[in-house]
Amino acid sequence: MIYVGIDIAKLNHFASAVSSDGEVMLQPFKFTNDYDGFHKLKSSLDSLDPGQLIIGLESTAHYGNNLVEFLVLSGYKVCVINPIQTSTLRKNNIRKTKTDKVDTLVIAKALMMNPTRFFTKYDISLLHLKELGRFRMKLIKKRTQAKIQLTSYVDQAFPEIQYFFNGVHHKSCYALLKEAPTAGMVASMHMTHLAHLLEVASHGHFKKDTAQEIRVLAQKSVGINDSSVALQITQTIELIELLDKQVTTVESDMESLVESLDSVIMTIPGIGAINGGMILGEIGDISRFSNPSKVLAFAGLDPAVYQSGNFEARHTKMSKRGSRPLRFALVNAAHNVVKNNKTFNDYYAQKRSEGKSHYNALGHCAGKLVRVISDMLIFPCFGWLLQASPNLELFRSWRTHQ
Repeated sequence: MIYVGIDIAKLNHFASAVSSDGEVMLQPFKFTNDYDGFHKLKSSLDSLDPGQLIIGLESTAHYGNNLVEFLVLSGYKVCVINPIQTSTLRKNNIRKTKTDKVDTLVIAKALMMNPTRFFTKYDISLLHLKELGRFRMKLIKKRTQAKIQLTSYVDQAFPEIQYFFNGVHHKSCYALLKEAPTAGMVASMHMTHLAHLLEVASHGHFKKDTAQEIRVLAQKSVGINDSSVALQITQTIELIELLDKQVTTVESDMESLVESLDSVIMTIPGIGAINGGMILGEIGDISRFSNPSKVLAFAGLDPAVYQSGNFEARHTKMSKRGSRPLRFALVNAAHNVVKNNKTFNDYYAQKRSEGKSHYNALGHCAGKLVRVISDMLIFPCFGWLLQASPNLELFRSWRTHQ
């Protein structure tokens, strides 16, 4: 076999090739992180036997994603290595040397010494799903921040309106505030126009009498008539509406990608495309985890351990030290599965009867769900068991007897 080690960076990558006998087949060389650089690498690899090549690179944030996808789609066997493995090999060197060229040889050596799993097109889809799920969470966070800011602006311009609508964040309230962001501007609106605006925005729910009440409320309002606050209100609403559209678009793409993957976990009642997609994307290749407990720890759902001397805490909170998006998706999914599955509903009720809070009980259900999902991903051909019975424990029972 010929092992190709690639050291990843933002602008330039380095690569070298070593045979299984230790002979350097390609001296370390630099290639750029662009079209020309990728094809320079490909032409160098074409000089070697493609059937004997195994290419490895470290997992380095997003910098290597484009190269991995290019190599996989070009038909090469590609492995993504944990940087901990290469770090251990570097420490074993007598001389303290670390350069990009030396790192390529270290990565090639790590390929020889450790079991390899090749990246596939399925893994690329999971990677895309992971990126979409995380981007969706960022958009939702920005939208939440914008909504908080909008409330603070409305508190200054027209504080009474949020109590009238039982909150600011309604389409009718947005439509009104975009056209008349201050109480003074609402009070000066023509009644016919105000009534029509509210009726259209609420799809007929608010009539002329509602418009009259809002106008009287505006006339008595203690809000300030400040043009700077008015501008902030209108532009913040536009930002919220833009973020709403972006979240919808991302969710649509996630649903399409999840549907194309046809994963067995989508047969679990209560798991939809969004939560299911985030779970699949964050877990990635299930073979990375030797047992469900490691998936649980990766999600940060495992209990924290506190021990000192002869003292050992009996009751601790979850560690929350793993993947936050995965933890978020699992707890949300557990909430839905509890509603749709008797086994999980009974388990939730049992935890509540033990005095645990709602979210504490959901955390336990999420841990149970992790074990079910792990088994299903390892043995996908037995997904029919879930369709044959609504009892998710049927699958677990089969698994424990294997």
